Amino acid sequence: MSSNKKNALGRGLSALLENASTDITTKASTSSDAVLVGGISTIPIEKIETNPFQPRTHFEEEALNELAASIKEHGIIQPITLRKLGNDKYQLISGERRFRASQLAGLKEIPAYVRIANDQSMLEMALVENIQRENLDAIEVAISFKRLMDECKLTQEELSQKVGKNRSTVTNFLRLLKLPALIQVGIRTKQISMGHARALIAIEDENKQIEIFKAIIENDLSVRQTEELAREGKKGASIEKKVTEKKLKEEVPILSLEHRKIVDDLKHAFNTDVQLTINENGKGKLTFSFASKEDLQRILDILDA
Repeated sequence: MSSNKKNALGRGLSALLENASTDITTKASTSSDAVLVGGISTIPIEKIETNPFQPRTHFEEEALNELAASIKEHGIIQPITLRKLGNDKYQLISGERRFRASQLAGLKEIPAYVRIANDQSMLEMALVENIQRENLDAIEVAISFKRLMDECKLTQEELSQKVGKNRSTVTNFLRLLKLPALIQVGIRTKQISMGHARALIAIEDENKQIEIFKAIIENDLSVRQTEELAREGKKGASIEKKVTEKKLKEEVPILSLEHRKIVDDLKHAFNTDVQLTINENGKGKLTFSFASKEDLQRILDILDA
């Protein structure tokens, strides 16, 4: 990533957070602000509300519990960032994981920077801060991009400049939101990757998209294999048939002299037909034939001996 992109990625956040005029922790213009003088303030947790523009909608419980345990032992290492509301209330700008973990840890107060921000800045800051610091899933990123475009009236080009991404990258994320809900859930739960999703986007038929999505999961298909299926799907080919053909192709016997000797020895030892198939990756199947229940039991008895 170029230095220009790195700068662009944090432009919205740094423009607000590095501007002393937006920071009421550095000044005390009124008596009610006096307690905030000194850069970092300690704010009662009960006076803090979450950020409605937070792009992350899912927080892993185990990770939060681990962070809570760390906070109990070491305290808050990095203050959260808030904006001052009326009636002695505050709203999160960034640091929701730390805020939630602090609640789990039983903290009554939390160290914070207190800033002044309007709603558009709040949305931009929450998005940029999370892209920089959190592992948002692709759907959460796409939803965040869409909200920023809709609510802040940005074009894709303007959005790409704000978040420091190529316009094509922004477009690819936004296109994920056109996929069926079932597939979007699959992306969020990491059943398929962003690469798989891009291959599915290329198919216009929703039924084909879902059919290939299920085939990816059932057959543990790679991105390359998914791209091949997507091309066949666009031509109207049967996805189930193509997957079956591929499996059969991969399991074509490639038996060396050593493997053939193993088969002959097994046939002699078990007095039945034995088939061995091995694919190019070294994986395969060993199959024993039997003519009846009694014949099956005979083979099992030999195996148990």
